[in-house]
Amino acid sequence: MNVARYAIIVAGGSGSRFGGPLPKQFCLLGGKPVLMHTIEKFVNAGAVATVVLPSAQFELWRNLCHQHNFTVPHSVVAGGDTRYQSVKNGLLSIACRDSDVIAVHDGVRPLASDTLLNRAYTVAAERGTAIPVIDVTDSVRQIGSDGCSRQLLRSSLRAVQTPQAFNARLLREAYNSEFSPLFTDDASVVEHGGTPVSLIDGETTNIKITHPIDLIVAQYILDNHA
Repeated sequence: MNVARYAIIVAGGSGSRFGGPLPKQFCLLGGKPVLMHTIEKFVNAGAVATVVLPSAQFELWRNLCHQHNFTVPHSVVAGGDTRYQSVKNGLLSIACRDSDVIAVHDGVRPLASDTLLNRAYTVAAERGTAIPVIDVTDSVRQIGSDGCSRQLLRSSLRAVQTPQAFNARLLREAYNSEFSPLFTDDASVVEHGGTPVSLIDGETTNIKITHPIDLIVAQYILDNHA
């Protein structure tokens, strides 16, 4: 059976850590908003793209699309008060088969390669889940409730990225769970339902734009890894 690809691109951040007049997903990278790069990546990988935005940003997004002559097909749905609810809203808007694959991705990760996207979709189609991770290069310490810290074994840790891809039925069932503050990403929602996740190799260039310096790094990557 041919497995169709879908993407939920979550772009609900207010940009409080980023600063500046625009949320980070709308800041320019290579002459166009970050979010446009992200959408193009998934559509070029054969996915049907759904963008989740705060309803208050719908008009701004329409204006940006007009200004940049952005006609790449995608739908837009309103987000919720939490990332969990935003992803759930995106899921509810998608009409697909249980056997299809849905990837959930940060709107401000515009540099995921075609190789990574294809790997995520392919592994999720085979195993049900695909979570990209990279090695942790810094030393890490855990702070206890008493304020004391202890070193964690860096070799046993991985930093988690998106896109996180899942069998559609599995992801929908997981998001029928009651919300928990322990849900930090989609993998944690799926694991809460008792399903182990499959890890795949992520990419160091698949950065999440959070601070202004990240845009400078992203521009460098864009200019040198085309």
